Amino acid sequence: MDDIVLKSISIQRFTLNDIEIATQKYKTLIGEGGFGSVYRGTLSDGQEVAVKVRSATSTQGTREFNNELNLLSAIRHENLVPLLGYCCENDQQILVYPFMSNGSLQDRLYGEAAKRKTLDWATRLSIALGSARGKYMGYYSTQQFSAKSDVFSFGVVLLEIISGREPLNIHRPRNEWSLVEWAKPYIRNSRIDEIIDPSIKGGYHAEAMWRVVEVALSCIEPFSAYRPCMSDIVRELEDALIIENNASEYMKSLDSFGGSNRFSVDRSMVIPPTPAQTETSSILSQPTPPQPR
Repeated sequence: MDDIVLKSISIQRFTLNDIEIATQKYKTLIGEGGFGSVYRGTLSDGQEVAVKVRSATSTQGTREFNNELNLLSAIRHENLVPLLGYCCENDQQILVYPFMSNGSLQDRLYGEAAKRKTLDWATRLSIALGSARGKYMGYYSTQQFSAKSDVFSFGVVLLEIISGREPLNIHRPRNEWSLVEWAKPYIRNSRIDEIIDPSIKGGYHAEAMWRVVEVALSCIEPFSAYRPCMSDIVRELEDALIIENNASEYMKSLDSFGGSNRFSVDRSMVIPPTPAQTETSSILSQPTPPQPR
């Protein structure tokens, strides 16, 4: 992994020796999931940790792992355990969390914690917004306003939050291995019910859900020039959370002002924006993309 890129990650970096000592060479297995195996450990300062070791079957590369680290390090929410640190050494990709009962975002969406109690939609949306704000402030402080690879990764996180599925799971039918490739056709054909986590169905406002789905779709656009900046993402998610928390008031405002034309897509057929759509919402109005490389 690029050491220059690593300097931008504001969490602790552990050596593989640190991990092996903390876990007593992976002595206590406490769980397994789409990410890999989870071991209990104790750091040199006495702090108990949960150590997630990525499975050898994962196809995620170091660059994707770096993007994921940036996103996870920005997620701070009272219902979740924050990422404490990581290790990337000798082809090992490891995440370290404080050992607590709440679990990580992934635990709460599709891990062991999800089996005990699922996150409701309003909480998921709040987490997504908090993560987006964290990323935006990180870009603002370093004058990096268009980290498009991070935007793509954030779109994947949004799909995880919406669907309750792992980004990659080779144990599913082949056409469902990749969350992005599985979800896109359903979104483009206005069949978002097919991708929404069954555990939250009936527990969300449709308008708020649609806004988040559209943000996710714009983030995973193959052409980086079409992807939104984090400030636009924050604004759209803020609106979605307001709608979710004040559904009745929002519907009244639509009646008063004749409806909303903020959306740039016809939900009867969701497609990427084109340069001709000039009067559309900022998050989906992007310049003509370059040729694929």
